[in-house]
Amino acid sequence: MIRIGKSAPLMRRINTENAPAFYALAHGGAWKDYLNLFHLPYTGWHLSYVVLGAAIAPTIHLDRLLATLLAFFLAVGIGAHALDELNGRPLQTKIPRAVLASLAAVSLAGAVVLGVVGGLAGTVWTLPFVGFGGFIVVAYNLGLWNGRFHSDGWFALTWGAFPAITSYWVQAETLTTPACLLALGCFAFSLAQRTLSTQVRNIRRRTVRLEGSIETSDGEVLGLDRSSIIAAPERALGLLSITAVVLAAGLLAARY
Repeated sequence: MIRIGKSAPLMRRINTENAPAFYALAHGGAWKDYLNLFHLPYTGWHLSYVVLGAAIAPTIHLDRLLATLLAFFLAVGIGAHALDELNGRPLQTKIPRAVLASLAAVSLAGAVVLGVVGGLAGTVWTLPFVGFGGFIVVAYNLGLWNGRFHSDGWFALTWGAFPAITSYWVQAETLTTPACLLALGCFAFSLAQRTLSTQVRNIRRRTVRLEGSIETSDGEVLGLDRSSIIAAPERALGLLSITAVVLAAGLLAARY
């Protein structure tokens, strides 16, 4: 039986100075703030979808893959995260707003330029992918239109399915059933990530008090605290982020 409420025997006050993410370095230097801004485990996770999309294409063009990886790193790894930090400081960094805005603008502009150049060099049908990507990064991370695009479904679509299907298109300049199935799998993978991370984020960033206990069938009472609640989902998130990168690297290596 799980009991959470005022009657529970354990009460723990959450230390609001704790790290806002399991991978975040403790504050104490500007370089740590900038490193935290990259959300490295999640950035690597989402870039792995780019590799997976290219790896199942009939022919892998290494130059196109590297350009696509760079574009998504600029858009997601830097631009999206800078906008996210600009919109509410979820990582509690001390990076000036002007610097965050500049990082977002320059990185998104770089990603769009890479996409446009690639589209003009290949097929102009790449340009709608570029346009959608630029739009959704801004709309999602700034919560535009009352957060209409800031939902679990949109996260899974734009951070999971979109990188995979875009990368495949850049390689093959067509869409196939295998590519769509891969995108669906990446959608589900990202939805699992979102499901695991939502409660963890709320506890780390918003919860100021947590109380409760678990009473086992043999009468033992185990206290609940922040660490015991978030340990399992955060361990799963860390392992999944590694798994995604290793799977992508393995599939790419198999093609070569």
